[in-house]
Amino acid sequence: MRRMLCFLALCGAAAIAAAQAPTTTSTQMPARPVAQPAAGAPAPGFLADYVAEVDAVGKKLVDLAQAEPADKYGWRPAPGVRSIGEVYMHVVGGNSTIPSFLGAKRMDGVTRDSEKTVTDKAKIVDLLQKSIANARAAGMGVTEADLDKKVKTFGGREMTERQVLLLILTHMHEHLGQSIAYARTNGITPPWSEGG
Repeated sequence: MRRMLCFLALCGAAAIAAAQAPTTTSTQMPARPVAQPAAGAPAPGFLADYVAEVDAVGKKLVDLAQAEPADKYGWRPAPGVRSIGEVYMHVVGGNSTIPSFLGAKRMDGVTRDSEKTVTDKAKIVDLLQKSIANARAAGMGVTEADLDKKVKTFGGREMTERQVLLLILTHMHEHLGQSIAYARTNGITPPWSEGG
């Protein structure tokens, strides 16, 4: 009986010590710094996060587009699949069309055929930069109060303005990933991951 009482007393002391011990451990992840939107961004909230993310993914797209040699812009992984240049122009088209669902004007000189007709690297990079500014402006033109407002999109499908902004981001990220794969296949290291 005495052993049982000693055991219970030790268990109780251990429980008290554990409850008073700090809760941080070496396995906890360090706090991740919050991305800061560039100057002229909306007040903190979803729209500021959107603008910061457009800035971040847009910079990677442009940096990668600039890093790829002009003679690789026609490279495609298989017949009938978008080439490097066509992928960037597809992003341009998305960044022109999708914001139009929020009432933005489509970009001048960008049509459905631009993916096939614009092949010059300098022109593609220029349009890519302009399209990223257009995607950024889409977030600047929406208010927090409008995020749940429904708008018509592709084929008359209804989406909230928040969903439209998320569509812009996911589209850019999808094709950044595709462009990274294309670059790596061609021996080009994305500039932000040099040495890796």
